[in-house]
Amino acid sequence: MKLQNRSIREFLRLEIMGITFTSAFLLLTFYIFTDSGTLALYGLLLNITFFAWGIFFLKFFQKKLSEFTNSLCRTLDDMISGSERSFTDLEAETSFARISHRLERLYNIMQINRNKAEKEKAELQSLLSDISHQTKTPISNLKMINDTLLARRMTEEKQREFLQAAGSQLDKLDFLIQAMVKTSRLETGVITLEKKIVPFADTLTAALNGVLAPLEKKQIILLVDCPEHLAFSHDRRWTAEALYNILDNAVKYTPAYGSISVNVQEWEMYIKIVIADTGRGIPEKEQAAIFRRFYREEAVHDVDGIGIGLFLSREIITMQGGYILVTSDVGNGSAFSVFLPRK
Repeated sequence: MKLQNRSIREFLRLEIMGITFTSAFLLLTFYIFTDSGTLALYGLLLNITFFAWGIFFLKFFQKKLSEFTNSLCRTLDDMISGSERSFTDLEAETSFARISHRLERLYNIMQINRNKAEKEKAELQSLLSDISHQTKTPISNLKMINDTLLARRMTEEKQREFLQAAGSQLDKLDFLIQAMVKTSRLETGVITLEKKIVPFADTLTAALNGVLAPLEKKQIILLVDCPEHLAFSHDRRWTAEALYNILDNAVKYTPAYGSISVNVQEWEMYIKIVIADTGRGIPEKEQAAIFRRFYREEAVHDVDGIGIGLFLSREIITMQGGYILVTSDVGNGSAFSVFLPRK
């Protein structure tokens, strides 16, 4: 049998036998050449001492090796099962400790990746549940409209009304899908924000252009106060998207002939954008929840929307190192303060 195929126990047994025969041969040779029994006896005692210390060292080494292999096996078992465990604190200077330390790092990395995968799985399940809930109503309405058009005879004017209703539901589905695509692409890192020093007036104008039509329709007064030459580092496209979502909410929940103001202030570390309206306001208990995906107050279900605009706005602002605060008084309107870092 080759030496590399033998177990450690067999190798140690062979080593002890080899040392014993070598010592006996050397002592016999020494006695023959010196013819001194006393010196041979001292040599025997010295060999026995070395032999005893050798046995002690080998036993200690075998014990440490056994502890390490047991710890290694437990660690590998825990890695496979994904359970938490505490690692054996071996001496910091030993080779076993270095291996154990690297194994612990590998284990922690695997745990982080496993937890991340579980979190992403839970978020995906939540997202699918939200999408299913949000699409259920417009799809049901479209089926009902389609069945009615197929089953009933009606005038051309009535058919037009049903088709317009179907178009409204399709617009809602399209808006939902577009919003979900934007959100998922931001969250998964498919889209990265590119911050550049650009005039903020252009960004704000792009956001305001999206709400001019509903503003005019409801005859809402718009007041804008923005420094003309203000420029700082931000992503123009996505910042405009975030501000548009807040403005769109303000227009939706502000009654006709109300007012909306946009005030941009230069602070030392931040640019503060305050969007205030004279709408119905948000109850204090609801203010922390309005930034959740698909969240909508029970009292505003009569207003078109799916509850994703503010969630998307917060994601965009947070990714740029900023934050959003909201203050509101029921019946007297709300104010959303957006803070973006100047650098």
